[in-house]
Amino acid sequence: MRRHLLSTADLSQDDAVLILDTAEEIARLAARPIKKLPTLRGRTVVNLFFEDSTRTRTSFEVAAKRLSADVINFSAKGSSVSKGESLKDTALTLEAMGADAVVVRHSASGAAYRLANAGWTTSHVVNAGDGTHEHPTQALLDAFTMRRHLGGFDGRRVTIVGDVLHSRVARSNVQLLATLGARVTLVAPPTLLPVGVANWPCEVAYDLDAVIPDSDAIMMLRVQRERMNGGFFPTQREYSRRYGLDAQRLARLPDKAIVMHPGPMVRGMEISAEVADSDRSVIVEQVANGVSVRMAVLYLLLSGNESAIGHVAPQEYPHENTESKGAAA
Repeated sequence: MRRHLLSTADLSQDDAVLILDTAEEIARLAARPIKKLPTLRGRTVVNLFFEDSTRTRTSFEVAAKRLSADVINFSAKGSSVSKGESLKDTALTLEAMGADAVVVRHSASGAAYRLANAGWTTSHVVNAGDGTHEHPTQALLDAFTMRRHLGGFDGRRVTIVGDVLHSRVARSNVQLLATLGARVTLVAPPTLLPVGVANWPCEVAYDLDAVIPDSDAIMMLRVQRERMNGGFFPTQREYSRRYGLDAQRLARLPDKAIVMHPGPMVRGMEISAEVADSDRSVIVEQVANGVSVRMAVLYLLLSGNESAIGHVAPQEYPHENTESKGAAA
C-alpha cells in the first residue's frame, strides 16, 4: 500500500485484494473471546471530523481500539475550528501531538489530499469522505461484503442507483469495482449524474427496471438533500416510483443477488422498509464489515509490515492475557 489512503483510484488490484484478504483474516480473529490485537500498541490515531458522521467515526474508533491504538476524536463543533482555525493550523497542532494517523472527513472535496500533500503533517492520512469526491473505506467494505456473498468480481454486475451526482460513495465504488473486475452500471435521473460520467469506467442507464434482472448486487444511494440547491426531480413520490427499490422490483432480482445501502437510509424513498429488512439485504453486514476493513487499512498503513495480519496475530494473540474478554472497543 501507499503511505496514505486518499482515493480508490490509487489502489492497484493487488493493493485492494491485500486489504480485503487482511480484513478477512481480521474478521476471523474477531470471533475469538479476546477481540483486541496488540499490533498498533503505542500508536495514536486521530479522527478529525469536520462533518458529522456518527457511523463512520465510530467504526474507525472501534477499529483503532481493537488494534490497541490510542484514539483521539476531534470534532469541528465546539473546537478551535468553529472559531476560525484553518485546516493547516489544526494539522500542525496534531503533528505537534505526535499523531501517527489522521482519519479525516471534510466537506471540501480534496481536503484529504491537501492534508496529506501540503507538508503540514508526517502522519498517514486516511480519507473518511471529502465533499462529493471520495470515500475509499466505504467502497472497500462494500467490496468486502460483495466478495463474501458473490465469491469474486470477474463478470459480476453491480448496479448503483440514485444520487450519483452528490455521492462520494458512488465514485469510490465505481473505481474500485472496475479495478477488481466487476461491471458497474449507474442508474439515476439525468439531473443526478455528474458531468463527465461518460468517462468513468462504468455504464449508465436511466431505466431501473431494465437492469434489475442482470444485477448480482444492487446498491441504493440516499438522496442527499443537504447538498442540493435546486429541483433535481419533481417530487419524492415520483423519484421513489422510478428509482426506488420496492418488493416488486426485489422479486425481479436474480435469486442470489444482494441488496446494499451505504446508509443512512431514507425508508420509503430510495428503499422500502420491506426490502431493507428482507433476507436479501446485507446492510447490517456492511456496518459490521466496516470495522474489519478499517482495521485492515490502519494495520497495513501503520504496522510497517505488508504481510497479512494473520501472519502476525497468532503469535502475538495468546500473550494478550491482560485484556478483559469484553474489551472490544
